Amino acid sequence: MYDYGSGKQDWLAAGLPTEGRVASWPRAGTVARTDAPTSSLDERRGEVAERVRAAGWDVCVVVNEERVVLGLLRGEQLEGDPGTRIEEAMRPGPSTFRPHVPIAEMARYMVEHDLPSTPITNGDGILVGVLRREDAAVAALEWQRRHAEEHDHG
Repeated sequence: MYDYGSGKQDWLAAGLPTEGRVASWPRAGTVARTDAPTSSLDERRGEVAERVRAAGWDVCVVVNEERVVLGLLRGEQLEGDPGTRIEEAMRPGPSTFRPHVPIAEMARYMVEHDLPSTPITNGDGILVGVLRREDAAVAALEWQRRHAEEHDHG
């Protein structure tokens, strides 16, 4: 038995095990893709843009050595002078979300705000993964469908 002193939200944000009625609900951290491209501040735009496209992505998360999120590169930040340092090209301090946010809430937010993807970070700002809007929507619909079937048969 361990008494976790930081509170329920920190427990959930850390991705630690849960129980009860909502334990099976999919969350941002379980749907986020861990294969999203990352870059460091001192890389050059050209090499990063090439790597991002080759991986089939349109976004890159700028992180430090500890994988703390520092910035974001989307289409417009990936275009332009290939010699530009990422530190100069990125959008600094992007909005991030915690892993414990229910996927239905994330899908709704991403659709309402026309957000194609967003970094998911733990409480220390360390990258967990990138959540794509279509992944969030599919997971939310799948969960709602399963949840409805359980109630129909339960």
